[in-house]
Amino acid sequence: MDPAAPRQGRLRTAAAALAARRGAALAPRSPRAAIRWFRIAAFLAPRFGDPHRRLFDLARSLDDRWGAYHAARRAASRFPLSADAWMLLGEASELVFRQAEALAAYEQALVVEERADAALAAGTLYARAGRHADAAARFARAYAAGAGPDALRRNAEALERAGDGRAAEEAMRLFRELSSPAGTG
Repeated sequence: MDPAAPRQGRLRTAAAALAARRGAALAPRSPRAAIRWFRIAAFLAPRFGDPHRRLFDLARSLDDRWGAYHAARRAASRFPLSADAWMLLGEASELVFRQAEALAAYEQALVVEERADAALAAGTLYARAGRHADAAARFARAYAAGAGPDALRRNAEALERAGDGRAAEEAMRLFRELSSPAGTG
């Protein structure tokens, strides 16, 4: 290992933080200049984080959907082990109406880390595509990952649409049981 590597890593981190602060300071009065600084911060950042999300959010706020999409693609390709980067790419892909790519990104986020938000997003896209059995599986996975009772309701709806009425009734019964106030269920 190069003895200068830790120092270079700290320098990159410090430079990324400086560029992110500059971008944040410019954002209210000059969003285009802020985007340039956030691009520099995202390029220098040693891990996925705030500069990538801020770059995406700022581009989206300027109605630059494709700029937000490309920023998210760069982040996901640079940090393939970051579930947050894949979630950002999924969100960005939906902005530019690339549903299949969004679904692949959410599925990749689930491969990296078991996340309720990724499972819910994937389930929603499966349901939109008419793949109700797959949607039900993702909603069940979302519930298991901590999404709460609403994931069970969505699971029951998808199961019903998939033709599994018995499983849908069981999921809806569990949803009602978990949703009712304590002592009334």
